Formats: sequence, C-alpha cells, structure tokens
Amino acid sequence: MLKRINYFAAAPQVFELLLKQEEILGNQFAEIPSLGKTILEIVKLRVSQINQCAFCLDMHSSQAFEMGETHERMIALNAWQDSPLFSEQERLALAFAEHLVSGYSIDDAYYEEMLANFGESGLTYLTIAINAISSWNRMVKVFKPEVGSFR
Repeated sequence: MLKRINYFAAAPQVFELLLKQEEILGNQFAEIPSLGKTILEIVKLRVSQINQCAFCLDMHSSQAFEMGETHERMIALNAWQDSPLFSEQERLALAFAEHLVSGYSIDDAYYEEMLANFGESGLTYLTIAINAISSWNRMVKVFKPEVGSFR
C-alpha cells in the first residue's frame, strides 16, 4: 500500500489551528449547559459513522469510553432514533448533525427549534463541531493514517 504523507508535518500551522479549535470546542461544550462533553463525543462518532471514517471512529470511541460512555450507547448510536438510551437533547444534536452532514438546508422553523433548545452559543458551537469532525473525516480519507496510531 502506498505510504501517504504526514499531513501534520506538511502543514503544521494549519493543524495547530485545527487542534486549538478542538481544544476550544471541548472546553465550550463542557461549559454550555445545553451541550456537554457527551454530546460532543456522540456527535463526533455519529458524523464519523456517516462519513465512514474508521480512524475517527476508533479514536472517538476510545475517547468516549475514557469519558465514561457506555458500551451499550456506543453500539446503539447507529440506530439512535430507535433507542431509548439517548436524551432529548442528544437526539436533537444527533438529528442536526445528520441534517448538516447530508447537506440539507436549515429552514427557519428548524433553525428556531434548534436555537430554542441550544441557545445562541450552543447552536454555534454545535454547528462548528459538526463541521470540524466532517473536515477531519475528509482529511483522514485522503491521507489514511493507520487506525489506532493516535494512541
């Protein structure tokens, strides 16, 4: 198999910014009551499932377990709509993530619903987090780091 470039080494300034963004997102999700670190991790996992990113699934499932996420919820995530294991707020975030990843427009009614549930900061950080993990998924699809190499 072709050895791909080390994308961190090829564009270190950009990756410093992306890693700083991840740090900020983690801090903000922990501080905003409508979000929480659990929502951040399940959104990262769900978006990575949709984008079929094995590296990110491995990384974020490991991180979610370290944060106390349960095996049952991790397995049920792919069918979250039919599982009783997710809170209403988590369901809203997961539905929003799927909506954005699918490229659908956000009409006014949906925007107002999300704003009412997450608030201005929460909705903004949730949108950025969905965009961020989608971006990471796409980079990994190009540069193909070895699954598990983040450990």
